[in-house]
Amino acid sequence: MRIVLTEFARTRLFPRESRRNTIRDITAEQFEAHLNAHPPVAVLDGYAPFCKLHVHRNWTSTRCMAVPITDANRHLLRSDYEARTREELPVLVRWFEGVDAPVADYLVAILYDRAQLAREGTVIDADWGVVGCLYTMTPEELPMAPITMLRNALGVEEGGSGVPLDREAYRRSVAFWSTHANWRG
Repeated sequence: MRIVLTEFARTRLFPRESRRNTIRDITAEQFEAHLNAHPPVAVLDGYAPFCKLHVHRNWTSTRCMAVPITDANRHLLRSDYEARTREELPVLVRWFEGVDAPVADYLVAILYDRAQLAREGTVIDADWGVVGCLYTMTPEELPMAPITMLRNALGVEEGGSGVPLDREAYRRSVAFWSTHANWRG
C-alpha cells in the first residue's frame, strides 16, 4: 500500500510560511516517507467507506489542534469568513489567538482512496492520498467540524465529498465544537 500527500493537504499541513499550528520539524516529503515506512498504531474507519484514519505516535513537536473553551480563554476566540481554496465559498470559522496548545501525542492522517480522490478531481499515483491530519492527545478521531460535514453533503462541486449528512454524527460534532476551538499561532 502506498500513500501520497495530496496538494490540498500539502498546502494546509505544510504552508509556505511555517505556522505554529501546523506540522512541525519535518518537511512534507519526510511526513509522506514516514507514513509509508512506519505502520500506524491503529487504523480507524472514517466517515465513509473511502476514508481511513492512520494513527501514528507524534514524532514531531506538533501541538494539538483543538483546545477546550474555558471562561479563562473565551475572550481569545476570533471568527471570520474564510475559504480553504480559491474555488470554495468562504464559510464562518472560529479560532483562538494567543493560546498555546500542548504537544500532541498522536498524528492521525486522514486518507481517501484513489477512486474517491479521482471523483473529486485529484489524480494520484498511489493507493491512498492524505487529505488532512488531526493532532490529538488520544489515538482517535476528533469529530469533523459541522461546516465540513455540510460542505461534504453539498457535493464535490462545492469542495465536499458527496457524502450525505449523518444527523447523529452532526449532533456529536456540534457538541464537541461548541466546547472546543482550533488555535492559530
